[in-house]
Amino acid sequence: MTSLTPPLSAEPTVVHVTVDDPRVRPLLRELGEEYTSRYGIDAHAELARYPDEEFTASYGGVLLLLLEHGEPIAGGAFRRYDEATAELKRIWTHSAHRRRGLARRVVAALEREAGVRGYRRVCLTTGPRQPEAVGLYLATGYTPLFDTEADPESIGPLPFEKQLSEGTATATAIDR
Repeated sequence: MTSLTPPLSAEPTVVHVTVDDPRVRPLLRELGEEYTSRYGIDAHAELARYPDEEFTASYGGVLLLLLEHGEPIAGGAFRRYDEATAELKRIWTHSAHRRRGLARRVVAALEREAGVRGYRRVCLTTGPRQPEAVGLYLATGYTPLFDTEADPESIGPLPFEKQLSEGTATATAIDR
């Protein structure tokens, strides 16, 4: 007898959303709380620094979520930095779902989307009190644009970049 219930280990689904989608709010709220606890500031203002429209296709951006059983577990976005460059923003994994490689999936999905949209380069910054993010970007092939031997607190925002490969856009077009 076969079961009609999907297996619990089903892969998360990637969906494109807008900032006003109610599924985005819990992730942004938790992201703001995390930034506030690490940096001692009200980070919600930083999260609102860029207009929501910058994360839509018509402005050259995207916002995506990973959903598991219909619930958001991770997400991220990019905005147009310049004609050839997408800037990653708001990469986040819900605290109950960390250590599963979800942030890597988000970054890979964002890179594929950037390639499809014609970007050849991706840039980002992360904070000096986010060693997990630094590790993620180093492990996924980003080049640090700062002295990795220096005390991160002495640098401030930590910039990274990555050149997108020619196959990035092709892989996404086939996956769709």
